Amino acid sequence: MFKASKKNEMRQTVKIIVLLAISASLITFSGCNKGKTPAPSDQEVQLGKLSKTWKLTSVKKDNVDQTGYSNFTLTISGTVGATSFGYSTAGRPALSPWLSSGNWTFDTDPLTAIIRDKGTADELPITYTVTETTLQITYNFQGAGYSGRVDNVKGQWVMVFGL
Repeated sequence: MFKASKKNEMRQTVKIIVLLAISASLITFSGCNKGKTPAPSDQEVQLGKLSKTWKLTSVKKDNVDQTGYSNFTLTISGTVGATSFGYSTAGRPALSPWLSSGNWTFDTDPLTAIIRDKGTADELPITYTVTETTLQITYNFQGAGYSGRVDNVKGQWVMVFGL
């Protein structure tokens, strides 16, 4: 009888220890990752920097300053998690390589490359650099889809914007 009682006490003790170990593990692991959000992706960071209304500060085509762009603005917008984003322009001259609005996507390197109007006759690869306050875009416009004004806007463009 004494042995059976000792065995029961031992079993109870083991059960309590196991239960305490499980409880401690649950408490420890349930506290992990509290308050930690995953780091934003490169696309999310770049979208945050790009999504603004940019005012043109200088523009060159084939390394020659261009006139008629003093009121040109480029508004870039988008939603995190989407694959396609929007743009709109204002104050563009009649002869311009820009439509009034369209879509864009990140290219293979979201830190430096986007594609304007992907999958359309106006598709245009663009290289860019962006900070919190400046945007520079470079592209070689060949004028697909721009009949009647292609020769006036065809060439290597460098556009610098500020806020």
